[in-house]
Amino acid sequence: MTVSRGITGRNGKAQSSLELLITLSFGLIILLPIVVLAFIQIASSSSTLSSTQAQAAAAKLASISTQVGSQGFPAKQLVLIQVPPNVNNIYVGTQTNGVGHEIIFVISTGSGPDYVTAYTPVNVSGYMEELAQVGTYLVNVSAMNSCPSDPSVQCVYIKSA
Repeated sequence: MTVSRGITGRNGKAQSSLELLITLSFGLIILLPIVVLAFIQIASSSSTLSSTQAQAAAAKLASISTQVGSQGFPAKQLVLIQVPPNVNNIYVGTQTNGVGHEIIFVISTGSGPDYVTAYTPVNVSGYMEELAQVGTYLVNVSAMNSCPSDPSVQCVYIKSA
């Protein structure tokens, strides 16, 4: 009889270990999709935050450009802007940095590039590609009688300070 109790005791321990292992496996199977969905949501909110911050920076530059452009040459103003993460490029005027009416931030997202633009009624041009890194930068906004990218027109030229 002693022998049979020892075997029954071992079988009971093995059974409870197996039950615990099965219970933990079901718990992990349920938690894994929740963790994956949480990571996807965090990535999505990060790109949304970058787009919102880029829109604020572009709108600020467009507003200052409008003010400086309405004052005319030799008006100038230094502006502090914050470049958010995931910015690939910043175009002023057009996507070739010619004379135009837009300030364009190109943001990389999971679904491809996202173009965040701000419109200004004055002609703008400039070069800000070196500011496509995360950080806070001083930007020089100047009204010019002849634009460096097209000397035949007046424009507001935007460049890093």
